Amino acid sequence: MRRTGFGHLAGLLLLIGFSSFAAQATGDSAAGLQKAAVCSACHGADGNSPVPTMYPTLAGQSVTELTQALIDYRAGSRQGGMAAMMTAMAEGLSDTDIADLAAFFSQQQRN
Repeated sequence: MRRTGFGHLAGLLLLIGFSSFAAQATGDSAAGLQKAAVCSACHGADGNSPVPTMYPTLAGQSVTELTQALIDYRAGSRQGGMAAMMTAMAEGLSDTDIADLAAFFSQQQRN
């Protein structure tokens, strides 16, 4: 008779947890389009910044980069440049909002 050890159970729980996180991290691009309206003044309607020397272009960046940046701004852990303004913009975003925005901007064509 084979016994299932703690390592197998821990691995299974880790896999289930990762799968849940991955499902939550997948954003809705259409919802992101609606939420991105406030971003457009600085970053452009499609994420192509009208003033890239001042505001970064978001179009075409990876979901991972966009998500991490918004999480860091929301937490107040990014410094320099427009960090104070972005922290104020991001502090009201939910995890779903961040996932949706990241999905939208990552799918836009970078000019």
